[in-house]
Amino acid sequence: VQLVESGGGLVQAGGSLRLSCAASGRTIDNYSVGWFRQAPGKDREFVGAISWSGGNTYYADSVKGRFTVSRDDAKNTAYLQMNSLKPEDTAVYYCAATYYGGSSCYRADEYDYWGQGTQVTVSS
Repeated sequence: VQLVESGGGLVQAGGSLRLSCAASGRTIDNYSVGWFRQAPGKDREFVGAISWSGGNTYYADSVKGRFTVSRDDAKNTAYLQMNSLKPEDTAVYYCAATYYGGSSCYRADEYDYWGQGTQVTVSS
């Protein structure tokens, strides 16, 4: 599975962005998809995830209520809608996929496939 993120950019605080994670190589309808981010000088951290069925979503406390993970298996794409962005959301955002997946979706080592990342910069 190859993953390509897009949709990053520069936005003012309070604004919105929607990131896309397009998959190729195989369909991802049996894959859970997670989103992670890494700011300069910091470790990669979990942002959110959606189960392979789409029936369950998970979020880090720092983004709960502001970010939404979704998927469109017909387009072989997952999304991260980010609203009410804050300067502390500035980071490189990565999507990742794991076959089926389970309750450990917040762990980076749960995932087998990763995208190259897309930069999100939120100005104050």
